[in-house]
Amino acid sequence: MGEDEHDDPRNGPAGPGGAAPPPVLPVVWLLGKTGAGKSSLVRALTGLDAIEVGTGFRPCTRNSMQFEFPPEAPVMRFLDTRGLGEVGYDPDEDLAQSEGHAHAVLVVARLDDPVQGEVAAALRAVRRARPSFPAILVLTGADLVPDAERARAVGWMRDIFRQDPREDLPEVVLALDGGAGEDDGLDRLLDHLSRIMPEVALLLARDDARTAEEARFQELRPRILRFCMSAAGADMTPLVGAVAAPAVQGAMLEWLARQYGLVWSRRLLAEMLGLLGAGIALRFGASYGLRQVFKLVPVAGQTAGAAASGAVAFATTYALGRAGCHYLHRKSAGARVDPGELRRIYADAIRGAGRGGSSS
Repeated sequence: MGEDEHDDPRNGPAGPGGAAPPPVLPVVWLLGKTGAGKSSLVRALTGLDAIEVGTGFRPCTRNSMQFEFPPEAPVMRFLDTRGLGEVGYDPDEDLAQSEGHAHAVLVVARLDDPVQGEVAAALRAVRRARPSFPAILVLTGADLVPDAERARAVGWMRDIFRQDPREDLPEVVLALDGGAGEDDGLDRLLDHLSRIMPEVALLLARDDARTAEEARFQELRPRILRFCMSAAGADMTPLVGAVAAPAVQGAMLEWLARQYGLVWSRRLLAEMLGLLGAGIALRFGASYGLRQVFKLVPVAGQTAGAAASGAVAFATTYALGRAGCHYLHRKSAGARVDPGELRRIYADAIRGAGRGGSSS
């Protein structure tokens, strides 16, 4: 066993009983016809090239494929069903399986292809079964439609997919093969994703690293997010979270220290918490105790309390990981850690985890 294998985020954080099972990965379902631009969308979101995306998809059902990202330490999955509208293909079974496994669906349609009846029917069937199932309409190929006709094409697509004017179906228009507005379109898509899948939005956020420290954090961010999901999952269970979530955070800090060539110790923890401020350390202890008590309250505590607790654990673990990276980077370079800067980074990361945005 390698030196990092025992608490590698791919295996789940180590604990007294051995490696915990890996967290359940959020799944983004891609629903659309063949040629709608689903692979191009995955490339644009992940930054991978066509070969990496093409070889990364693996069969998961008879007619469905899944792609884990990042491949070396997955934090999410894309699920792609066989293209609707193909001759001789009955999608009902695949749609039922995909709807049962996914957490949100991106309905992908080319703006220059108005024949979308089967895709729209599939979306209606899914939302009848699960009215609150999050869906985003992604219109690709904006660069293929003349400017003078684009607004009308978008309106046509909106009418096809939004049968009920009261229906909440956010939409984005993308030019994945180049053209003005491509970056803005992807940013809007990430904004929509951040409201329903903050961990996915954090992973896919496209940051421009301004310093070596920020670049290193971005390299480590996928695995930090694995720890965040483990902490959130553990903290949703009454009483167990009081022990498990801090244990996950401790394992994360130990793993991070090794990435910077350091050994985590009580001295480093005390110093970092001291720089962050006594208030943060006290809030850690108090919030965990109060949340565990609330989760024992029947019904309400088992639903709203558990969900809120998981969200808090996710955000605080992410912020601790972000601040830990900054602290360890400075320590490994023999440089002074500015308490004000460290607190700002921690606070920005808390806000970023809450809205799904990134924090460098």
